[in-house]
Amino acid sequence: MQKTTLITGASKGIGYACAADRAAAGELVIGLARRKPASFPGEFLEVDLSDPNAIQEAANKVLKNHGNVDHLVNNVGLVKLAKIGSVKLQDFDDVMNLTLKPAISLTQAFLPGMKERRYGRIVNISSLVVLGIRDRTSYSAAKAAMVSFTRSWALDLALDGIAVNSVAPGPTVTELFRENNPAGSDAEKRFLDMVPMERFATPEEIASAVGFFLKQESGIITGQTLYVDGGASIGSAIP
Repeated sequence: MQKTTLITGASKGIGYACAADRAAAGELVIGLARRKPASFPGEFLEVDLSDPNAIQEAANKVLKNHGNVDHLVNNVGLVKLAKIGSVKLQDFDDVMNLTLKPAISLTQAFLPGMKERRYGRIVNISSLVVLGIRDRTSYSAAKAAMVSFTRSWALDLALDGIAVNSVAPGPTVTELFRENNPAGSDAEKRFLDMVPMERFATPEEIASAVGFFLKQESGIITGQTLYVDGGASIGSAIP
C-alpha cells in the first residue's frame, strides 16, 4: 500500500530533496512551505508555518483529503546570525517558533492515525550546530530542541509502532547555506576546514539519510540522531 509522506519546508534545499527522494521511492508526497516551487514531485500546500492557525488548517485539509500520513519530516527552520551580545529576543522567538511549533502541531495532528494503524515514522531535522558554532545562539537552541524532541517522543511512542529519529546535517549546499556563505568567502573556508572530507554535503545525501529512517525495515531504530557531515562531528582531520 502506498505510503504518504508529509514534509515541511519542502519548497527548496533539503526539504525539496527529501520530497524528490520519497516520490522516487513510490510514496505520495505532500509538501508544506510558504511559497510553491515552480515544480514539485507531489501535492503542495502553501502555508505560513509561523502561523499556528494556518498549520492546523493545512493539517485538517491533509486529513480530509488523504486520511492518513505515514511519514512526517519536520524540516522547516530559520537561521538568524548574531553573536550573543547582539541577539534580539524577537529574532530568537522567530527562530524557535518556526522551527519547533510546526513540528509539535503537525506531529499531534497525525499521531492519532499513526497510533490507530500502529505504524509511523517521524524524522526531525536537526543540525551539526548543536555541537557548538559561533553566531548561532537561536538556531543552535532550536536545533538542539529537535534532538530533545526526538528522544522524548521516541519514549512516548515506543509502544505505538512509531519510530522517531533525527538527522543532523553538517554544512550542506542549499540556497540558505549559500546566502550566508558565498562561494569563495572566508565563511565558506571556515566551514570546509571543519569537515574532514573537505567537501560539503548535498541535499540529496541528507535526503538519503532521512529515507533510511523512513523505511519500514528501520522500525526498531528510534530516538537516534544521525550526523551527516563528512566527519565534522568527530573532529578535524590532521594532514
